[in-house]
Amino acid sequence: MQPPHLLLFLFLPILLPGMWADPEAEPQVIQYLLTSLFANISSAEVSCVALVGDIAILTLDPANWSIHFHWPWVSQAAAEDDGEKMMSQYKIALRNMIRFVHDTVQQTKQHYPLVVQFRAGCVLYPNTTSQGFLNVGWDGRDLVAFEVDKQGWKARQPSQVAELVSKSLNRQKSLRILLEHLLSIWVCQSNFLILKRYGKEILERQELPVATVFARTPSLDQLLLVCHVTGFYPRPISVAWLRDGQEVPPGPVLNTSTILPNADLTYQLRSVLAVAPRDGHSYVCRVRHHSLGTRSLLIPWENRSAAPTISITIAVLLLVATAFAGGFWWWKRRKGNEAAWETQEFII
Repeated sequence: MQPPHLLLFLFLPILLPGMWADPEAEPQVIQYLLTSLFANISSAEVSCVALVGDIAILTLDPANWSIHFHWPWVSQAAAEDDGEKMMSQYKIALRNMIRFVHDTVQQTKQHYPLVVQFRAGCVLYPNTTSQGFLNVGWDGRDLVAFEVDKQGWKARQPSQVAELVSKSLNRQKSLRILLEHLLSIWVCQSNFLILKRYGKEILERQELPVATVFARTPSLDQLLLVCHVTGFYPRPISVAWLRDGQEVPPGPVLNTSTILPNADLTYQLRSVLAVAPRDGHSYVCRVRHHSLGTRSLLIPWENRSAAPTISITIAVLLLVATAFAGGFWWWKRRKGNEAAWETQEFII
């Protein structure tokens, strides 16, 4: 059975958003992540989220398939051009997708429950070139993918389901041509201008990194220098340790964590360098981020190994000074008392 233009309508919502181009930025990605849970032949639960980079712009309510725009400017962008007309047909695409999956299960004698996932979108590179993608997963494994440059579907696993789906979709020439046009031209090269115009403040937000350096001593012969960087946005960042002005290469003594999200929609990470105590070298944590422009954030580690000795010396001196001052006060008071007694005796 031929799928009733399953992906023709399923892919229409991707016409809505786009991306902005920045010659110094990382590649930008827009993607729609759709997950369908098929409990049995009469049941299907569909959820979807659309992301531009790491910013969610819309979600699909699994209960009634209504679309929730996360930002006012996203709905404004959807209303421009033919976006509103396209969005009005997404429910047809979902029904066709559900029907196609059930038909495939029957033909290949698969079993429920079943999870089918779609990942579709586009990568826009700093030089304004773009690459569209559309991948389908079946029960947690890659099933088929649409190759934009070849205008065709290719199986991603040697299975009966993958062969059936790819052959069935490849027979629809008009659908393949349309998908190639949408993925390579419309999504990345046209609609990103619309989204940039409406959501520039959010999409181009920048937050400066805040970095601190401190030390930990897990043992007497090892010192861990920790560079904690937080509060930065967007996500890409470069953190390195400099030893005497030279960057420390990757190795067993250097451990940098993954970039983790903060509650305020910024990011953080730590870079830990293992060194020998009092090794005579100087260490600096260097941070590079898009919000800093061409500058770098340099945070030196101040070797405080002599601090305990200095503190003890100062404490001893303070104690001596206090004792001397107390003794001098006691001596003065005693002398004063003796003088007073002598005066009283003279008067008597």
